[in-house]
Amino acid sequence: MFKLSAEDKAELQSLLKQLLRSINDRIADAESTECAEEILLHLEETDKNFHNYEFVRYLRQYVESSLGTVVEEETKSLTRGDGQHGIGSGLDTLIHAVIQSTRDSTEYQQMMQNLKNTMTMVVESLINKFEEDQMRKEVMLKEKQHSQFNSQYTDNCSDSDSSFNQSYAFIRQEQLQALADNLNSSRPKEMRWEALQALCCVNPADVLSCECWSSLRKNLCAALTDPDLSDDVLQFFAKSFSSSPLNVTREIYTSLANSVESSFMSQKRSFPTGSATININGPEISRLLKQIRLMNDFQKEVTTFWIRHPEKYMEEVIESTLHLLSFHHEHTSPATQKVLEPIHLLALLDIKATWFKKWMHGCYSRTVVLRLLERNYKSLVVAALQQCIHYSESCERSTNETTDPQSAEQQSVGSVQRSVYTGRELEYAVFVHSLCVLGKLLIYNNGRKLFPIRVRERKDPVSLTDLVVILINIMYQHPKPTHSDTSDTDSLSPSCLVMEVLWMICERTECAADCLYPTPVIETLLAPVIALLNGQQTKLKFPAATLTLIADILARIANTDRGLALFLYEKNLVVAHSERTFPAHVVVQLTLRLLENELSTINESDRSHSLCGAFMFVCRQIYNTCEGLQVLRPYGLHTAIAAAWKRTSSLSERVPTPVPGATSETCTLELQNMLIWEETLLDSLLNFAATPKGLLLLQQTGAINDCVSFMFSRFIKKLQVSRCEKFGYGVMVTQVAATAPGAAALHSSGFVKALAVELWSVLECGREDIGVVHPKPTPMDPIDGSCLKSFLSFVNLLSSSRSVWELLGRQPLANKSEYTLREMPTSIPDLIDRLIAVNSDAKIHSLFHYEQSHTFGLRLLSVLCSNLDSFLLLESQYNICSMLLQSQRENVLELDTDDGEFIIDNLSVERNHVLVRVSVVGGPSERKLPPRALQEGEDSYPWPMFSSYPLPHCYTLNPTKSHHNSPDSEISTFPPLSKDLKNEENWMEVCRTQYSKAMTSKPNILTGKVLADLLEKVVAHLSNSSAECFFPPAEYKEEKNVTRVVLSSVEQLGINTCLRYGSDLKLLADDAVNASTLLMKHIKIFLSTQKVKTASELISQQGGYPGHDWLASTVFLIMAGDMNRSLGLLLNLSSLLTSAFIWPARIDASVHFPVEDSGIPPLYWCTAHYVEMLLKAEVPLVHSVFRMSGFTASQMCLHWLTQCFWNYLDWTEICHYISTCVVMGPDYQVYMCVSIFKHLQPDILQLTQSQELQVFLKEDPIRGFEVGEYLLFMKELERSYRHIVLTDMKTISKSVH
Repeated sequence: MFKLSAEDKAELQSLLKQLLRSINDRIADAESTECAEEILLHLEETDKNFHNYEFVRYLRQYVESSLGTVVEEETKSLTRGDGQHGIGSGLDTLIHAVIQSTRDSTEYQQMMQNLKNTMTMVVESLINKFEEDQMRKEVMLKEKQHSQFNSQYTDNCSDSDSSFNQSYAFIRQEQLQALADNLNSSRPKEMRWEALQALCCVNPADVLSCECWSSLRKNLCAALTDPDLSDDVLQFFAKSFSSSPLNVTREIYTSLANSVESSFMSQKRSFPTGSATININGPEISRLLKQIRLMNDFQKEVTTFWIRHPEKYMEEVIESTLHLLSFHHEHTSPATQKVLEPIHLLALLDIKATWFKKWMHGCYSRTVVLRLLERNYKSLVVAALQQCIHYSESCERSTNETTDPQSAEQQSVGSVQRSVYTGRELEYAVFVHSLCVLGKLLIYNNGRKLFPIRVRERKDPVSLTDLVVILINIMYQHPKPTHSDTSDTDSLSPSCLVMEVLWMICERTECAADCLYPTPVIETLLAPVIALLNGQQTKLKFPAATLTLIADILARIANTDRGLALFLYEKNLVVAHSERTFPAHVVVQLTLRLLENELSTINESDRSHSLCGAFMFVCRQIYNTCEGLQVLRPYGLHTAIAAAWKRTSSLSERVPTPVPGATSETCTLELQNMLIWEETLLDSLLNFAATPKGLLLLQQTGAINDCVSFMFSRFIKKLQVSRCEKFGYGVMVTQVAATAPGAAALHSSGFVKALAVELWSVLECGREDIGVVHPKPTPMDPIDGSCLKSFLSFVNLLSSSRSVWELLGRQPLANKSEYTLREMPTSIPDLIDRLIAVNSDAKIHSLFHYEQSHTFGLRLLSVLCSNLDSFLLLESQYNICSMLLQSQRENVLELDTDDGEFIIDNLSVERNHVLVRVSVVGGPSERKLPPRALQEGEDSYPWPMFSSYPLPHCYTLNPTKSHHNSPDSEISTFPPLSKDLKNEENWMEVCRTQYSKAMTSKPNILTGKVLADLLEKVVAHLSNSSAECFFPPAEYKEEKNVTRVVLSSVEQLGINTCLRYGSDLKLLADDAVNASTLLMKHIKIFLSTQKVKTASELISQQGGYPGHDWLASTVFLIMAGDMNRSLGLLLNLSSLLTSAFIWPARIDASVHFPVEDSGIPPLYWCTAHYVEMLLKAEVPLVHSVFRMSGFTASQMCLHWLTQCFWNYLDWTEICHYISTCVVMGPDYQVYMCVSIFKHLQPDILQLTQSQELQVFLKEDPIRGFEVGEYLLFMKELERSYRHIVLTDMKTISKSVH
C-alpha cells in the first residue's frame, strides 16, 4: 500500500484531530511554539498512552502493510547459514542489519514520500478549517457580547472555569504589536474590542514575553475602566494568572490593584446608611467586584508557588495589596461622609480573610507581611481593631433590646444568592474580616509586637489584654448554644468567630501566656461564674450558652502546663470583699453547685446537664494531674459526681417503656438525654484513674467496675479519650491494672479477654479473608512487629504483682490431652498454658507457629518474673522452673545419656536466660545474665546451659569485698553511734547531719555492722519518742507455739530466695535457714494481730499478704542472720510512719489504715503519686515519655519498692535506701525514686523510640546509681516538697475523702 485514498486522508485527518485534542493540555502549557514542537517530538517518551492513540495505531498498520514484505525477505536472507550476519553473531546485530537494509530499500523511500505529502495536505486542511471555525466563533462571540452589555449581572466571574479551558492560536510578534496598537485608548471601541477578542485566543505566554508587553499592559489597564471592555481584560488576566510565572503575573496583579485603587479614588461612592442599600448588580459595583474577586483568587493561589521566586516579586504583590486596602485611611477624615472602600467588597468576597490566613501560614511570606505592617501599613491593623471595638460597643448598646442582637447581619451575610446589602450588613462583613485578620496576627510573636495600638476615641492605647477582653465581651453578647447545628451561617456568628480565635490562642503556649493568662482576661472569663456563686444576677442574656462557651475556653487553658499552674497557684480573682482566690476553686465550686442543682438561674434540665458536663470537663483537666488533684481533693468532687451518677442511673431504670398509641418521641428523647448524661458522669469519674491517688478515690466511690466497663466499650471502638487528650487510654489502663480492684474490674469488663483473643489472632491465626499473594516472611525478631503492641499491652497489664495475683491466683492450668486448632485462649492462665507451659506434644501440635509463639511466651515470662512476688506465685502454682529444666533436659542430642550435649536454638537460649534470671538474685554487679543472642565466631554461645540445680558458678559474681567486715566498718567512723541517747535531745538532727556527710563523702562507711547498729539505734530512738511514733507501740510477746505456724509455699520460696542471696553475698552462715524461717513466723504472728478481717472478694485480700515480706528479709541480711536483732528492729519500726511505706506487708489490711480495705496500698496512692507529680516538675522529659508510651512511673515505683530494689540495685545501695528512709524520713522514698528516673533519663529517652521502655525498666538493673551521689539532689527536693509530701504521708491513717 503505497498511496492513500481520499477515504484514508479523511480518516487520517479525523485521527490527527483526535490526537491533538487528547494532548491539548500539554500543548496549552507550552510557553512558546518551540516548546510545543519539543512536546510533540518527545511524546512517545513522556506519554504512557502514546501507543493507544488511534492515530499511532493507524500509522503502525500503514507501516506494516507497506514494509512487511521487505522486512521478511531481508530477515530470511540474513539468517541463512552462509549469511554474513548469522544467528550466531547475535540478535542485536541481526535487528540492526534488517533495519538498515529496510531503510535503504526503494519501498521505504516511496512510503515516506507518500506519507509526507499526505500529512502535509491533512495539516493544511486542518489549519484552513480551524481559521474558518475561529472566524465563525468571533462573529458569534461578538453578537453575544453586544447582546449581554445591558443584561443583568450573573456570576460570570473572570476566574470561572471557562476562562482556563480555551484553545490557543500561535501568533507572531508583528501581530501582537498590531493588537497593542489597536488597544490604545484613542482607537474606536469596536477596534479595541476586536483586539481583545483576538488577544484572548492567543497563548498568554506569547503575549507576556513579547517586546510590546509594556505598552500592551498599559492599554489593558486603561481598558479596565471601560465597562464594555473590562470583562474581556479580566478574562485575559485570568488566563495569564493560571499559566504564567510570578515574575510576569505580579505585573498584572499590581496593575489590577492600581486600577481598583484609581477607581475608588476617582469616584467616591457613598456608604449606605439607615435603610439605604447597595446593589452589587449595578454596573460600577459589579465591575469592581469582578476585579477584586480575580485579585482575591490570585491571593489565595499565589502562596503555592511564590516561594520558588525571588522575594522581591512576592513583596511587590503583598505591598500592592496592603496599599490598596489602606489608602482610604490616608484620604478620609472622620468629618466627611463615610464612603465605600475596597475592604467592604473584599470582605463580601472573602469574609473570613482566607487570603490573609494563607499569607501568614508560611514563614517566607509571613515575615514580609509583618514587616510591611509594622513599617508602612499599621493603619490596617488600627482599622481592624477599630472595627472590633465599634462592633463591641454596638453590642453593648443593643443589650437592652428585646430582639436577638445577632440575628440580622449574621444571617444576611451568610446567606447565598444575595444582590442587595445594607450598611449594617457590610459593616458586619468587615468586622468578621477584621476579626479573622487580628486572630491570625495574635498567634505570631511579631504580630503581637504590633500592640499596644492607639485608636480614635480612646485615651489609652489598646493592649493585647484589652483586645482579648473585647473579644470575650462580644462572645458574651452573642452566645451560640453548643448543641445547635453548624451551618455556614452559624460559622459566621460572633461567638463562633471569637471562639475560633481563642482556640488558636490556646493551642500556642507563648501566645496563650501573652493573651489569655493575664489577670484581667481570667477575671473577665470567670466574672459570670463568680456572680452566680455570689447569688448575683448576671448581665448575660443566655447564661447557660455563655457559661458553656466559657467552660470550653477554661478547659483548653487548664489542659496546658502553664494554664494549669495559673489555675492552681495564682490568686488572681476577687470573690467578695477584696478576698482573692484561685481560679480552680471557683470552677470546682460552680461544678458542685451545678451537680446539686442549686442554681435557680439555670432551670432547663438538658441545658443544665450540658453546662454541668462542660464544667466537669474543666475540672477533669485539673484532677487528672497529680498536682491538680491535690487542690481539688478537699472538695470531694468524686463523691458528688458518683452521687449524681447513682441518681441518674436509678432514674434511667425508671423511664417507662413506650406503649402502642402513646407519644414515644418525648419518652425516647428523655431516655436518650439521660443516657448521655449518665455516660458523661461515668467518663468524668473514670478520669480520676489517671493518677494513683485519683484511682483510690474512684475505688472509694464504688463505681470502678462501671467506669472500667465504660472505658472498655470506648476502647474497643477506638474512640478518643477527649478532645484534649492525645495518647488514648493507655496510661489509664496501666494505672488501673496496677491495683487488685482495677485488675478485677478489667477482667470482669472483658478487657483481658479481648487482649488475649487479639494476641492469639495476631500470633497464631494471622490475617483472615485476605488473599495471600506471597507467603508471610519468617520473623527475624523474637517479638515480631505485628505482635509487639499485644506484648506491651500484657506487660502493662501484668506489671504489678497485685494484678498478677488477682488474675492468676488459684487458677490452675488446663493441661489438656488434646487442643483443637480453633480453640482460642481467653484468659491469662489459658495463655500461660498455651504459650509458656508448652510441656506436651498436644500443646506443641496445637500451635501453628510453635517456635515464634513459645518464644513470645518465654519473653513474657521473663518480664513477669522480674517481679519477685509474681515469680513466687507462678513457681508455687505452676512449677515454672521444673518445667523449664525438663524442657532443657529434653533438648539434647542424645536423650538416653546423662551428659548429652544441649541443642542451641532460639528456645533453649531463651529458657536458659529465664532460668538464670529467676534462680540468681543480685544487682548489676552481683549477677551475670546470659545474653539472648548468639555471638560471632566458633563458639557462638559460650554460656553453659544446665538442666538441674545448682547453677554454674559463672552466673554468680563474687562480691568485691565483704559487706560485713569492711575496714571502715568501725563504730568510731560514725560518731553518733558512740554518743549516749539519753542526754542528747538533738541527737537525731546530729545523726542526720553526720549521715548526709558520710553518704556524700564516704558511703562505704555505712555498711555491715555500722549500718546495722545505726538502724537499730535510730529506730529505737524514734520508737521511744512519742512525737515520732505514728502507730501504737508494738505489743508482741513471743509465743511458745510459734514453731507450729505454717508458712505458705510462696513464703517458703521467698525464704529460699533470701538465703541464696545472703549466701552469695557471704552474709549468712550455713544454718541460717532456721533463723530466717523463725523470723518469718514471728512476723506473721505479729502482723496477724495488726490486720482487720475483710469481706473483700479480691483474691489478693484473702489469706494474708499477697507475696513475700522482702523488707523482713532485707533486715535479716543486714543483721547478718541474727533473728533476735532483726525481730527487735522490725517491731520497733512498726510504730514509725516510715514502716507504712518501706514495709508493704506491715500496712496490708492494717487496723490502723481504714482505707486499706480498698486493696490499694499507700505505697501506690501516696508514694507513687508524688513520684509522678515531682517527675513532671523536676524531670519533665521522662514524665512526657511515660505519657506517650502508655506506661507509668507509678507502676515501676510500686515494683521497685515492693521488693526493696532486689535485682535492681547492689546490696550496698539497697541498704542505703533503707537507712536513708529511716534516718532522713519516709518522704525520701519519693525523692529516691525521682533520682533514679533522673539517673535513667538518657536510657529512657533512647529506648522509648524503639518501644523497649517497659522491657528495659522491668528487666534491666539500675546500673551506676549510688544513693550518695544523689543525696544532695534529694535534699533539694526535700526543701521544695517536704511540706506537701510528708504532710500528706502523715494523713494516711485517716480517710482520704
